[in-house]
Amino acid sequence: MLPDPQLNFWAHTPAPLMVLAPMEDVTDTAFRELVMRISQPGQLQVVYTEFTSTDGLCHPVGRKRVEERLKVSDTERRMLRENNVKIVAQIWGKNPEKYRQALQYITDNYEFDGIDINMGCPVRKVVAHGSCSALIDNESLAAEIIDATRQGTHLPLSVKTRLGVKKPDTERWMTFLLQQPLEAIILHGRIQKQMSEGLADWNQIALAARLRNLMAPYIKIIGNGDVESVQEGHDKSSEFQTDGAMIGRGIFKNPWLFAPLKTQISREEKLQTLLLHLQLYEKSWSSIKNFAILRRFFKIYLTGFDGAAVLRARMMQVNTYEEARESIKEFNAFVAKSESHTILS
Repeated sequence: MLPDPQLNFWAHTPAPLMVLAPMEDVTDTAFRELVMRISQPGQLQVVYTEFTSTDGLCHPVGRKRVEERLKVSDTERRMLRENNVKIVAQIWGKNPEKYRQALQYITDNYEFDGIDINMGCPVRKVVAHGSCSALIDNESLAAEIIDATRQGTHLPLSVKTRLGVKKPDTERWMTFLLQQPLEAIILHGRIQKQMSEGLADWNQIALAARLRNLMAPYIKIIGNGDVESVQEGHDKSSEFQTDGAMIGRGIFKNPWLFAPLKTQISREEKLQTLLLHLQLYEKSWSSIKNFAILRRFFKIYLTGFDGAAVLRARMMQVNTYEEARESIKEFNAFVAKSESHTILS
């Protein structure tokens, strides 16, 4: 299927593009909406779903569970429109025919602005499966997968990948990808073996950008790795000549990352944002997803103010939305009482 040039937001969005990375059990519809709600307009251009198995999407029984990763709530959809943020569905697998079938299902049932093939996940069991980062060393299968995906969609197609598997192999791998029918390549500046360890090598990302300039100037190159602010994303894009930056773990440290004018976040705002996250998560997932998944988020809100460690320890023990809200309510009442005594004294 030929891509529709009018739908290629990668080409139409002014650079540098700031992109929120797909992260397992993090960037679901609730968290993406939360980030958009607390970001400054124009600072975030693209968000990604969690990576979704093509095998699962093609399985009549397993599909229901797998496609939770593609969920876009009504309120998130409204936020996407209001903020002119594009959303990309990321998929993974190793069977080209299942890519084609999965794309047909996504096209019939969802509204996304783009499709991304995960050729970068470094998790060992996924790589052992022959998927994601394993495709870096399997050009023939990678080409079949890209072709099958292209047949299944008219949306812009991108690949998120890494520099290599056991060693940087940027020139060979990028030369191959730049000959494929892609609109964008998101390049993480680490090899698979590194996982998330060590520093991302942006000089290798710059090499990819130079190769792109020579081979396929219409393909966008987005750098990924160790970007912890919008300003750093802009600086790296300029220095290493990419078309933008993808931000992953940085957002997990600071959900207000896309609100660069906010240099100080008060205790009140942190707690209100945590309550908002609880509300959005409960509305989206209720009893569908395990409440315990939320605990990984508590530490990003419950830090940097008096009593944060005590409340954080309490919150790590709660098991329901109501217990979480009650714990925050009790903490606020305690703080208000303490502050009142301080003023009176």
